[in-house]
Amino acid sequence: MPKMPQKHHKTSCKNPLSRLKPSRTMAEEPVVICICGMAGSGKSTLAKRLAEKYGFKYYSGGDGLKALAIEEGYKPLKRGWWESKEGMRFLEKRSKDPKFDKIVDNKLLKLAQRGNVILDSRTMPWLLKKGFKIWLEAFPEKRAERIARRDSISIREALKALKNKEEKTKTIYQKLYGFNLGEDFNPFHLTLDTNNLNEDEVFHILCTVIDNIILKCPKKKMSAH
Repeated sequence: MPKMPQKHHKTSCKNPLSRLKPSRTMAEEPVVICICGMAGSGKSTLAKRLAEKYGFKYYSGGDGLKALAIEEGYKPLKRGWWESKEGMRFLEKRSKDPKFDKIVDNKLLKLAQRGNVILDSRTMPWLLKKGFKIWLEAFPEKRAERIARRDSISIREALKALKNKEEKTKTIYQKLYGFNLGEDFNPFHLTLDTNNLNEDEVFHILCTVIDNIILKCPKKKMSAH
C-alpha cells in the first residue's frame, strides 16, 4: 500500500497522483464517488463540477446538516456559515446530540445505493463499503488563504476559525464513528495533494482518474447520459 501523508506533513508531493491505489473497474457497476477533505480543500466546488460533467447526482453532507440547522432555527444562508459564531453554536449542538449527523449519514447511505452519485461528505469514506474515495489534501495555511479570500477576512482570522471548527468536528466523528478525520487515510483510493494546484488543475486530474480508472470505458459510460 502506498505511504499515506502524515499529519502536519510539510512537503508537497511532486507527482500529485503518486498516492493512487489500484482499484478494480467500476465500469459495469453504478458509480459512487466520495470526495472528502477539510474546509478550504475545495471538495464541494470540485464535487459539483464533476457531477455536472458526468451527469451524476450530487449530494452533500454539509447541505443536509444545514437543512437540519434551519429546522432548529438557524440561518445558514451565507458562505462561510460553518466558521461563523452561529455555525459554531450548531456545531456545539451536534457535539452534544448525535442525531443530526446520524440522520444525514443514514440518508447519504441510502442515496449511495442508487449509484451514479458523487457524495460530498466527511463520513461516507468510512461508512460506505463501496465506491471510489478521494481525499483532497492541503495544509491549514493554504486552506486558510482560500477561506480568507472567499469570506473577505484575514488569514489569521481564517486560521483561528478553522482550528476551532476542526477540533470540534474531529471530536464528533471520533466519538460517533471511531475514525480520526484528517489522520486516517486508509479508506481512500486517491489522496491528492492540492497545495500547488489551482481548481482547474485539480478538476482535470480528477477527470483523468474518473475516465481512466473509475469508468474504464468512458465513451460507453458517457453515452448513457
